[in-house]
Amino acid sequence: MPPQPPASGTSAPVAHLRVQRVRPAYRQVADELRTQILAGALPAGTRLPNEAELGRAFGVSRSTAREALRVLSSQHLVETLRGVQGGTFVSEPDPARVVEDVGSALGVLVMTPRLHVSDLLEARLLLEPAAARLAAQRADAETVEAVRAAAAAPRDDRDPSGFVGHLDFHTTLLMATGNLMLTLMGQPVNDVLRTRLRRAGVEAREWDKVDACHREIAEHIAEGRAGEAEEAMRDHIVELRRLYERDGFWA
Repeated sequence: MPPQPPASGTSAPVAHLRVQRVRPAYRQVADELRTQILAGALPAGTRLPNEAELGRAFGVSRSTAREALRVLSSQHLVETLRGVQGGTFVSEPDPARVVEDVGSALGVLVMTPRLHVSDLLEARLLLEPAAARLAAQRADAETVEAVRAAAAAPRDDRDPSGFVGHLDFHTTLLMATGNLMLTLMGQPVNDVLRTRLRRAGVEAREWDKVDACHREIAEHIAEGRAGEAEEAMRDHIVELRRLYERDGFWA
């Protein structure tokens, strides 16, 4: 539901900022507004001052204020509505959009020498065993059902390898921790793997092993065996890393 303007039609006040010229002025304005939004000083639905008013408040030009709002819009922190009651309003941060943006950025970086696929796999090795332990410690009946269902999900005819379903299991496990930050950290990595691995190069028996590992991990979580869940996930990720790092498996 789009944010509604205040009944009075007035704009919310914003704290002033002494702009420093060592950084682009629009970045400084965007940073200050972002800080106020995330701190709750400018809650979701708040109408921001227009570009001219923002420029006067921060001592910058209207075009600088406009560029600052564009930065915030690209980060899904504000939304501009048209019409008589329109304006620029603070948006509720959406975790799904954050995951999508980070995944897109990682997908670009992994194509450059700065970030190698092995970096993603190493990060996964550090993250997911700990997530499996936490999921086992916190699992309730609903969580157990979701993890077991993900581990036993049938393969889609459009994806005989079951690779998409395999990644869905890892996403479900991250969510089973009840820790949003773990999901935000782990999901973008899985999204890159989803798009970059040449699944046709992996033998069917390898995917069968993956299925078996997922079922084992799911049972450890269901029974609350945190140590065993962590160890099984670590062994699983090590084996996946060996599989993924074979020559020719990356697009």
